[in-house]
Amino acid sequence: MSTLTATKPTLLDWAKFLDPDGKAAVVAELLAQTNPILQDMVTVEANAPTFHRSSIRTGLPSATWRKLYKGVPVSKSTRAQVDDAIGMLHARSEIDKDLAELNGLTNQFRMDEASAFIESMNQTMATTLFYGDASTDPEKFTGLAPRYNSLSAGNAQNIIDAGGTGSDNTSIWLIGWGKQTIHGIFPKGSKAGLSQQDLGEIDCFDSDNNRYRGYAEIFNWKQGLVLKDWQYVVRICNIDVSNLVAESSAADLIKLMIKAQHRIKVPGLVNLSYYCNRTVAEMLDIQAQNKAAYTLTTGNDAFGRPVTMSRGIPIRACDAILSTEARIT
Repeated sequence: MSTLTATKPTLLDWAKFLDPDGKAAVVAELLAQTNPILQDMVTVEANAPTFHRSSIRTGLPSATWRKLYKGVPVSKSTRAQVDDAIGMLHARSEIDKDLAELNGLTNQFRMDEASAFIESMNQTMATTLFYGDASTDPEKFTGLAPRYNSLSAGNAQNIIDAGGTGSDNTSIWLIGWGKQTIHGIFPKGSKAGLSQQDLGEIDCFDSDNNRYRGYAEIFNWKQGLVLKDWQYVVRICNIDVSNLVAESSAADLIKLMIKAQHRIKVPGLVNLSYYCNRTVAEMLDIQAQNKAAYTLTTGNDAFGRPVTMSRGIPIRACDAILSTEARIT
């Protein structure tokens, strides 16, 4: 029974769905998160059904100052090919037909339940964009953190150490979205984003494998991430959260963000955004008040959303970014 109530809506769930007058209640989504990275991310169709292959130039041909009657040696550029996998995120909803049809509020109850599935999918996808690691979880795609996780790696220039040494660290990400820099992918020949399929009324099965009629829906999202040029992402890591909140030996967020902005190769070629969690966004605003020559500004982004900006770059609060990151060394 515990498994059933954990995976299938019950009469108790239905009762919590209704107001005292028997009408559908407006549910307060206390578990909802804000993850605008899902809206900002540029997404393109992959060049293969299950992965995307990128050709990256790794070396330039040589040029020679030539003397009269002297030849020029032949040279060439070098390239590498990188494959990025696409993960398949799925969820399935099954509701007993008799439960769904109580009080004639079938559609409202199903829509309310579906909205919770969509929120769960959004949260899972945002978390994977930051922390997914196909080397340990092959069914996922690799996100940002595993690609920027060593201060001695080849891309260490774009990993800025904020000095935290404990286990309550977090990061600020500066990302330059673009088709030639970093972007999301969906399978060749398919559609981008989350899809929802209503299976209608079907035979469902209880724990004894006996049938009952129910309404079913499937949710799926096929997504990957391509980092074509590492010079368009900067990670400010090792931000000690407890020090930040206590304003004691806290990282100078504004100075670190200025450094990050100068690590982006050609800022004018991409759509730049900062991403941090709510705690960092709050403390950044507080620190900015103490900087006479540096203030944050507010405005609207391309979607008409109000947003705080640093030197014209939007600062997005993303709940998927943890405050419990291990120290990056």
